[in-house]
Amino acid sequence: MILVTGPLFSGKTDFARSLLPAGTDFSAAVCTDAQDLAAGCTDLTVLADELAGRYAVVTITEVGGGVVPTDPAQRAAREAAGRLGCLLAARADTVVRVFCGLPLVLKGELPQ
Repeated sequence: MILVTGPLFSGKTDFARSLLPAGTDFSAAVCTDAQDLAAGCTDLTVLADELAGRYAVVTITEVGGGVVPTDPAQRAAREAAGRLGCLLAARADTVVRVFCGLPLVLKGELPQ
């Protein structure tokens, strides 16, 4: 599994699409916005295992780089998203951070 991370609107989805062979069903091969699945999840380890086993590419938006929300539920959702990102990175063969449309490989190698 390849994990693609980065801030909002940084080019993660376009980069994920570029990793797939022509004709691949994008929605079957790529999980976008995995951070949304973390909110309210009771077992992030199980979720990370399911995502890593089901998708060739998982994208997750980096959260927590700004002002900490005053709402406890929003803080919990951000923490869960960050923890899910760490769990996915541990399971991934390759981790890529995309910023301004530019990929930076943090772990492993991109497929040729």
